[in-house]
Amino acid sequence: MAAAEGTIESTGEPEAHSGLPQMDVETFPGQVFWLVLTFALLFLVLWRVTLPMIAGAIGNRRDMIEGDLKTAENLRDDAAAALSAYEAALTQARGRAHSLADENKKRIVAEIEQLKAKAEFEAQATMAEAERRIAGERAKAVTGVAAAAAEAAADIVQRLIGSSVNAEDARNAVAALEAKGR
Repeated sequence: MAAAEGTIESTGEPEAHSGLPQMDVETFPGQVFWLVLTFALLFLVLWRVTLPMIAGAIGNRRDMIEGDLKTAENLRDDAAAALSAYEAALTQARGRAHSLADENKKRIVAEIEQLKAKAEFEAQATMAEAERRIAGERAKAVTGVAAAAAEAAADIVQRLIGSSVNAEDARNAVAALEAKGR
């Protein structure tokens, strides 16, 4: 019952040192041995397994980056080639558009010149016809005027002198005056 009262009985084992066990000088050689062994195993695992995996991952990443750069360069070259082809096609299309515009302009100018010549010809023909009609009307008018002048002269002579003049003599007198005035 003594144990129940709070006293600890000794079991005959040596007493443990108080404090941290890793600071116990008596266990240093064992601790150093296990430290070296653990470090060596960790070094071997890193050297043989982990570092090659890391190096492989870095190499794969480098290869992937170089491949991506080559692909990007090829795509850039393709884009430059496509751009130059586009510009060439655009230049060709502009040239063709200019040539078509020039052809249309020449054709339109030729049509305008043709229509202008036709209109001028028709205007000259119309003017010639008008001049012919005017000349005909003038001739009729002159004939009518000469006849009217002859009648008027006969009437004037009749009224002034009181003698009658035949129509033929009046016409001859008007014709003589007309020829003298020309």
